[in-house]
Amino acid sequence: MTNRELIQRALEAQKMAYVPYSEFPVGAAVLTTSGKVYTGCNIENASFGATNCAERTALFKAISEGEKEFDIIAIVGDPKAFTAPCGICRQVLVEFGLEIKVILAKSVEQYKEYTMEEILPLSFTPKDLENKGGSA
Repeated sequence: MTNRELIQRALEAQKMAYVPYSEFPVGAAVLTTSGKVYTGCNIENASFGATNCAERTALFKAISEGEKEFDIIAIVGDPKAFTAPCGICRQVLVEFGLEIKVILAKSVEQYKEYTMEEILPLSFTPKDLENKGGSA
């Protein structure tokens, strides 16, 4: 799957967003290493803490279907600016690897590509738990 095709899937997911409060729809599409694509949109709630971001919606759908290895996630939001994942979404993404590619797109023609390591430097990962009883 090309970057443009993945971005297109994120744009389609964006149309499904439930955003009565922010009026800021976001779409995401994640490509697994097995070649499957899972999409997600942001889903808001009057109790703001219950809101879920598009990135986590896509990831959680994939994980609930048994996928745990991801190659790329494409994220679309504001068509005039690149919309980056929030801190919580970055932490959820990095759980599955620093090498995951993150595409921030305004459109299928305009996008930037990063790795999780680039967008979440000095991250806390499962590797940090290997020395649970170690010294600081």
